[in-house]
Amino acid sequence: MSTDSDDGTTAGSTDATDATDGTDANDANDATDGSGGGHCSTADSDGETAEEIAIISFERKLDTADEIVEGIGDRYESIDVIEYHGDVFAEHWGEYDCFVGLMASGIAMRKTAPLLDDKWDDPAIVVVDEELTWAIPITGGHHGANQVADDLATLGAVPAMTTASEAADKQGVEKRAKALSAHVVNGDSTVATNLAVLDDELGPVARLDGPRAVLVDDDVTVLKRNADDGVVLGTGSVSGADEERFLEAWDRALDEVDRDWGDVEFVATATRKAEEEGLLAAAATRDVGVVAFDKETLLEFEGPTPSKAKALIGWPGVAEASAVAGGADHELIAEKTSHESEVTVAVGR
Repeated sequence: MSTDSDDGTTAGSTDATDATDGTDANDANDATDGSGGGHCSTADSDGETAEEIAIISFERKLDTADEIVEGIGDRYESIDVIEYHGDVFAEHWGEYDCFVGLMASGIAMRKTAPLLDDKWDDPAIVVVDEELTWAIPITGGHHGANQVADDLATLGAVPAMTTASEAADKQGVEKRAKALSAHVVNGDSTVATNLAVLDDELGPVARLDGPRAVLVDDDVTVLKRNADDGVVLGTGSVSGADEERFLEAWDRALDEVDRDWGDVEFVATATRKAEEEGLLAAAATRDVGVVAFDKETLLEFEGPTPSKAKALIGWPGVAEASAVAGGADHELIAEKTSHESEVTVAVGR
């Protein structure tokens, strides 16, 4: 991971903003608690999204299955349609990350219950009705089922999620792992840490540089980066900047460093900017997580470009500091640039 300092990943307030560095000039609020901020696809508990999907459908519902493939098929590595028969789940168990049962939930539950063994290894299961009214994760909510249900929502289905963190509209450690482009190393710990999330007791994610030895107990969830050669887009903005401005700024910044979206680990910003609707919408469009750093972390990794906000409210320039803080090497590879005087972007690694 990256730093010895806690990364606060909650949303802060957003008021009038200094477009030079994307830091609010009239709000000195220091939000330093540690729940995750920003959009990210719901991931399974090791930080991987479901990629290989099988739709199990009765013959009379194959048209609906084809509609699902046409609507969301490009979001997955593969999505197959398999006609239902009595042993279809058992026959294909272990071949797919997630089964979408185009059938009554009772059928899917009775046919898969004897096959379930370990939530870390079992495929996720979602059921959906023929009219695409409901998408119901049955097992593996944090292992891909919630993600698939969210995708089915774009076709009109209501995702009926019952996992506790989603029901409470809070970001569990699995989602934090996805936002950080990381995965959970010790899955059993997430029971305790997600309970702490529900009680607002978990606090921020501690980020440590290596080589380092860390001693933890069973109630500490350890996250590990998925890759060490990606880039982080540090981002500031004026309040109310729209999605298009963020996308234009990010695309231009990546072009300038000869990178593409496959190289991006996540978008980084300040806790005070983490509820910017345009930023979150743009991140959702690019399917990347948003990590928001607190004031102390950004001060520790302040970038080279002077910021008027530093004198006004004590915050460094958001774009450069968050890019450096988020990067595995804490290295700035592109200083901040301003796009249309609304969005600033710097690139770190």
